[in-house]
Amino acid sequence: MAKTCPTTLGDLAFEVRSKNAGPFWVTMELFMRDSDGYGIAADESFLNEGTVAELYGVDETEVQMFRIPSLNVVKISFPRPVSQASLRDRDIHSGQHHVPLAMLPVPTANGTRER
Repeated sequence: MAKTCPTTLGDLAFEVRSKNAGPFWVTMELFMRDSDGYGIAADESFLNEGTVAELYGVDETEVQMFRIPSLNVVKISFPRPVSQASLRDRDIHSGQHHVPLAMLPVPTANGTRER
């Protein structure tokens, strides 16, 4: 029996992107395809400050989340691990920070995350 890949946030989204929010912050946006996908992305028991902190190795208290149901959008901001264009900055535009978020498996019908 072939194993199927788990459904991810990226599968349910029209677009997942990340970008600079100044030299010290990263902003990511989940543009969900429909209200069902938005319901999953906006569910605080699934995607919350703690989840983002774990994915990106940042302090949970510094993660800011904005849920915008009229647009089916969830926006997330947190401090960059290193300032933009510093010697150790590997992604000057923060254009690749969205990948771990997009690859996050969504909960199944029984409430567990697929792996």
